[in-house]
Amino acid sequence: MDSDAKLIQRAASGDVGAFESLYCRHRDGVYRLAWRFTRDHELALDVLQETFAYLLKKLPRLVLTSKLTTYLYPVIKHLAFEMIRKSNRTICDDMAIAELSFQPALPTEETEDLATVLSVLPAVQREVLLMRFIDNMNLQEIADALEIPLGTVKSRLHKALAVLRGDPGTRRYFLGQ
Repeated sequence: MDSDAKLIQRAASGDVGAFESLYCRHRDGVYRLAWRFTRDHELALDVLQETFAYLLKKLPRLVLTSKLTTYLYPVIKHLAFEMIRKSNRTICDDMAIAELSFQPALPTEETEDLATVLSVLPAVQREVLLMRFIDNMNLQEIADALEIPLGTVKSRLHKALAVLRGDPGTRRYFLGQ
């Protein structure tokens, strides 16, 4: 199986099958991330399509210096917020997202889920936590994708984990208490 970098080289030279392989390899992850930002199936599909259209336009000059998922993360995030803005459902920008906090309905034993548990975290900490443990990105990849220093990633992750360790809702969710 070819690496993403090799597939990008082949796709850049006109190999349609290489681009199809990239698409098949990454479409589910791109969709999941787009859905995480939009919470809308149709918008997430639009983001998926636009992400690969963007990648296709970049191919002739693209030299992959990190994982493709690291390269695509800010693209997906930007496209998702742009789709939300265009749909007039919500107007979001990076400042609004940083200040945004989940305000879920009060959890009950039956309805408490991971989103509710994570709602105790500020958006920037929640984003780093999800990138690390849901998207399986390493700390440097997160720093690269978010264009922030590695120390900031470590700090946000450390603070997020400390908050979750001390939160009774987290304990109930993971330990079933």
